[in-house]
Amino acid sequence: MNLLELFLLAAIWGASFLFMRVTTPELGAVVLIALRVGIAALVLLPVLRSAQARAQFRSKLWPLFVVSVTNSAIPFTLLAYSTLYVDAGMDSILNATTPLWTALISVTLYQTAMNREQTLGLLFGLVGTIVLVWDTLDSGVKGIPVAIGAALLATLCYGFAVNYSKRNLAGVRPFVAAFGSQFFSAILLLPIALTLWPRHTIAASTWACVAALGLLCTGFAYILYFRLIERVGASYAASVTFVIPLFGVLWGALFLGERVTPTTLAGGLIILFGTALTSGKLNWMMPKRA
Repeated sequence: MNLLELFLLAAIWGASFLFMRVTTPELGAVVLIALRVGIAALVLLPVLRSAQARAQFRSKLWPLFVVSVTNSAIPFTLLAYSTLYVDAGMDSILNATTPLWTALISVTLYQTAMNREQTLGLLFGLVGTIVLVWDTLDSGVKGIPVAIGAALLATLCYGFAVNYSKRNLAGVRPFVAAFGSQFFSAILLLPIALTLWPRHTIAASTWACVAALGLLCTGFAYILYFRLIERVGASYAASVTFVIPLFGVLWGALFLGERVTPTTLAGGLIILFGTALTSGKLNWMMPKRA
């Protein structure tokens, strides 16, 4: 049952790249993400029904705001922007570099020791990213380098948010943190989105994708994710990172006709291997020190 839910979560989060790829050209990145986080905040609002949850929310307003900016508002918008130029499948693979940035930020900002496996994992992640984007960068299409940079900057933000949350939101209920992230993101983005609101008529299919992105890929996905954490622990739930690219590539190929090249597969596998090393998932493969 837990494994089934893990794959369901990966399928849902993998689909988010598909929905962004479809809707961003019509709505724009800021408008789309403002709608996404606004819908998700409404879905998660019932978490504040208890007095304890409300008290935690009020006591951590600033940390929750910081996390909302670095874990939702900025990275969601950057990833949405990147889908204007980059395939949904590639975007989902680039998103898998998040644990690499998490480890690097932990070392550089918080002076956490990095072991040999983590260092090797970062190197594999770097090589995999270069392999993944090489052909795309070489295509000469204007906007692609900036889009790839935006996707990587988004994962850098995620890496910072993970480290910041560990130190500043310890003891806060996960659902309170999830709601705060979406709530403050909506407060921040909605005024900007109103000034950028498209003047043309939005297709019904686009609104359906927006609803799916907010309700399913954000609101429901957070509920599923934190339920997994409660049942089997954070480490198991975090392993969804390794499965999301599989579905991101699959949905892009099935519904958008995206081409899956040998370079895409090779780069993706190298990135996932490096991510697994960095996050300690493959420590059993490494020789033990005496």
